[in-house]
Amino acid sequence: MNKKPFVTKEQLDEITKTYPTPFHLYDEKGIRENVKALKEAFAWNPGYKEYFAVKATPNPFLIQILREYGCGCDCSSYTELMISEAVGAVGQDIMFSSNDTPADEFKLADRLGATINLDDITHIEFLEETIGHIPERISCRYNPGGLFKISNDIMDNPGDAKYGMTTPQMYEAFRTLKSKGAKEFGIHAFLASNTVTNDYYPMLAKVLFEEAVKLRKETGAHITFINLSGGIGIPYRPDQEPNDIHAIGEGVRRVYEEVLVPAGMGDVAIYTELGRYILGPYGCLVTTAIHEKHTHKEYIGVDACAVNLMRPAMYGAYHHITVSGKEDAPCDHKYDVTGSLCENNDKFAIDRMLPKIDMGDYLVIHDTGAHGFSMGYNYNGKLKSAELLLKEDGSVQLIRRAEAPNDYFATFDCFDIGKKLIK
Repeated sequence: MNKKPFVTKEQLDEITKTYPTPFHLYDEKGIRENVKALKEAFAWNPGYKEYFAVKATPNPFLIQILREYGCGCDCSSYTELMISEAVGAVGQDIMFSSNDTPADEFKLADRLGATINLDDITHIEFLEETIGHIPERISCRYNPGGLFKISNDIMDNPGDAKYGMTTPQMYEAFRTLKSKGAKEFGIHAFLASNTVTNDYYPMLAKVLFEEAVKLRKETGAHITFINLSGGIGIPYRPDQEPNDIHAIGEGVRRVYEEVLVPAGMGDVAIYTELGRYILGPYGCLVTTAIHEKHTHKEYIGVDACAVNLMRPAMYGAYHHITVSGKEDAPCDHKYDVTGSLCENNDKFAIDRMLPKIDMGDYLVIHDTGAHGFSMGYNYNGKLKSAELLLKEDGSVQLIRRAEAPNDYFATFDCFDIGKKLIK
């Protein structure tokens, strides 16, 4: 597969007249087409709902686009709940899935009427003490442990994850919650991350559907929804085949009719939380080559750094890079593409074959639409970049301004030294 940017050099020349690099740019047309395809893939389930993972891209302008297609918000913190409320997603439009949860977060989730997804059995007592009751509608996060495999391929290691309840704990939790007044139950699980295979979701669904049938039988709980969460990935590398969301939806449907329908549970709603799948490919980080260094290796220094995109430094993750305007040029130069942090892992690419890069070239770093800007930080006093939306009509909208030094120093504003820093 040949990865092509959704923005041209000519467009970037115009954009940078107003907004200097680096910036994150999002493709409205691609986002809308993708979320429509997702809804079509699960249209067979009348109760289907996508809860967009706010942590992936916590920008209210983008979430409002998804809200037009009926998406809710998957929140995991106080401020994510605030964003959700600000865009009008309250009540059952919020799935609150957190872990090691502070009391104030449970209080706000309850005030907003969110569906609370408990990560641990001890949280039942903590929640009841915190908000004074157990909600009538509640969910529990399930972790069956062990390794999650597809054929002989290990997809992930749930047994090593900090999330979720064991199988015996799920039964105890449902019985306890039911005794405390819960009437509608949900099951949630996340067993593998960023899978690029059409088999993951149907296999996860079968695990959860079979467990749901047993839980209902053993505890008498009325299970109204099953949340397959995230895990459907995107092809970061150009040689990877993308997932087929319609094949995935059909695979889940087959398992649904095989397991739930015969058990008299054909009214169970299916939920998803596909932050990366929905937005990942429709965002890019645009940065400019500003230095070149010829030592033991060939280095290209750009005006972005790991503050703007943390995944390569944190995980060694691959993000494809296009030199804008040189899409058809031969990739005959080997570079490390680096940022300016005082950390040797601040590299967007290592030994990457690219066209010859000249100073002033735009580098488009692909697939940053999810877990890109959101994972940013301020190490070395670096400031976060702007976020821009490339509209369907070709115009550009600023959807988050770039940070300025005053933003960085704002939390010193109550001290004399802070007042000297803030201009």
